[in-house]
Amino acid sequence: MNRIISLSLVTTAVLFASETNTLETISVVETANSKIVKDVSSEQIKSADLAEALMKNIPSISIVRRSGIANDIILRGQKKDNINILLDDAKIYGACPNRMDPATSHVLTNNIESVKVIEGPYDVENFGTLSGLVQVKTKEPTKDLHGEINLNAGSYGYTKASATVSGGTDRFKLLVSTSTETGDQYEDGNGDNFLQQQIKKGVPLVNQYSRDDLDAFEKKTLLTKGVFNINDDQEIKLSYTANRSDNVLYPNTPMDADYDDSNIYTIGYTARNLASFSKELNIDYYYSEVDHPMSTKLRNYTAMGATGYMTNHMKSSIWGTKIKNSMEVANTLVTVGLDTSVRNWKGEKYMTSVMGMQMPSTASLDSTDTTNKAIFTKVEKSFGKLDLEFGARYDYTDIDSINIAKTDKKYASLNANIFGIYNADENTKYFAGIGKSARVPDARELYMGANNDLEDTKNYEADLGFDKTIGNFNIKPKLFYSVLKDYIYNTGTFENIDAKIYGLDISGLYAINDNFSLDYGIAYQRGKKDEDVTDKDLAEIPPLKANLALNYEQDKAKYTAEVIAVDRWDSYDASAKEQELSGYAIVNLKYTNQLHKNFALTLGLDNVFDKTYASTNTYQDITYVAAGGERVLLNDPGRYGYVNLKYSF
Repeated sequence: MNRIISLSLVTTAVLFASETNTLETISVVETANSKIVKDVSSEQIKSADLAEALMKNIPSISIVRRSGIANDIILRGQKKDNINILLDDAKIYGACPNRMDPATSHVLTNNIESVKVIEGPYDVENFGTLSGLVQVKTKEPTKDLHGEINLNAGSYGYTKASATVSGGTDRFKLLVSTSTETGDQYEDGNGDNFLQQQIKKGVPLVNQYSRDDLDAFEKKTLLTKGVFNINDDQEIKLSYTANRSDNVLYPNTPMDADYDDSNIYTIGYTARNLASFSKELNIDYYYSEVDHPMSTKLRNYTAMGATGYMTNHMKSSIWGTKIKNSMEVANTLVTVGLDTSVRNWKGEKYMTSVMGMQMPSTASLDSTDTTNKAIFTKVEKSFGKLDLEFGARYDYTDIDSINIAKTDKKYASLNANIFGIYNADENTKYFAGIGKSARVPDARELYMGANNDLEDTKNYEADLGFDKTIGNFNIKPKLFYSVLKDYIYNTGTFENIDAKIYGLDISGLYAINDNFSLDYGIAYQRGKKDEDVTDKDLAEIPPLKANLALNYEQDKAKYTAEVIAVDRWDSYDASAKEQELSGYAIVNLKYTNQLHKNFALTLGLDNVFDKTYASTNTYQDITYVAAGGERVLLNDPGRYGYVNLKYSF
């Protein structure tokens, strides 16, 4: 029954998209071009890893497996600064140049209400959305007193405890959520943990772990959020998120994270119906910071005669503010805004002797500020069955290094897009968009180890698709074609190249009857260099991927059998140190039952058949350890069982 209701909501969204006479209108782009993962904190409870949850739910997202947690994502062949990830509309940039701490690692699934993914260059409100936007929304405080406690245990010594409480009055609401989790080294399908994988793959002794009983990670978080309603039309929101990760192991790279600490602060003011020229005014400010030392102290660093272990201590921070005003003009919703931010990135490296004495440090990345100032506008208008959205943004960016030997850079770009939906009937809509976006190089790409003269990357993209509901069956195919000019690419050093990425994804659901339903999705993309080179394949373009989930719901119980299948990775950039990977298919099972109004039980078994496979390739943008001249792959987890008990009130 729930799936049939979901299908009716799809139809409702089609109708709702044409109602542009009120501010609550859903964005045209978001209506047709977004993929939403809802109830993340309730459904994605295997672990706190957001990247894994997104990979399971969205076919166009692949995981970049680096460890048991803190994994990264690839969205339609793009990752890193080529996609924008916002946590409650705040930016956070990992400090690690080796991507140990991507933005997805600084928020845990138990704190997330929903994740919205908008593919393509159809975002003008945020700096640097080149090829996609991932918007993470954490839980909101409630007026009534609510709370929950989760206790979770899984294979490989995984344990987690989390608690959330929320309540307030008509004027003020507060939410506090906290969690702690630990895990041992997972084992692959062959039964090998991290050290055993290193030994079996021939990793040099100096890069191997010094012992096999190391925990893989320890993580603690805190989320606090408050809402103060000044009156019916005005409110102030404040939030603070803290993430503390310790001793996170990354077995196929030379270093591990000693710790990874981050803080995110946000404050926002909203005023509605101020006057005819302002239906809604938003003023937002955020600040985030990451402290990330990584070292070789857990490895056999003395094997080659070293007298101490090396540390690379990286730090990043960003603050930003945005003023946005929306108004109605001649039955048209018009939004204008100003956006500015300053990102800092720096690092130092040093040796610590076996006696614990720290040697003098040198800069691994000179302190660099990236300052952006922008103005943007968005216009939404309906013409009968046709809904249109137009957006434009002008950016001016300064990148300044404290090192006078480095060349400061300035970038200016005008970006725009138009996206339309034709609502043929209540069950059918066709959509198409075309746009141009850009992103500037970051401090690592410009200055780490070199003084690179890089242009900003430009994306010229077109998207086309339709959304059709036939009875209890829904299907949504979509094509895209992206032309990348001055694409920033690691060829051994960072260079600008021209390239293209194109592909297709199909997603939907079939409500078989009141009890059975099928969710399905398939994604295929290819990337090619438009350069005179021998290897034309673009790196980090995942192969064909399919997600299938059969659900059975009866009373308060739900059973899910899920298959994730990935084709052989045989189109790869060998010149960028990638390699061929075997295809694989894994089966996951999950059972959830609301045992009592206050108690819910979840049991799960991932990779039921204990498949041995590797999901992540070895593009040289990441520094991997090598054995016999070839970069070492990290196998994904083998069979993994877990149980979660939730008490809610």
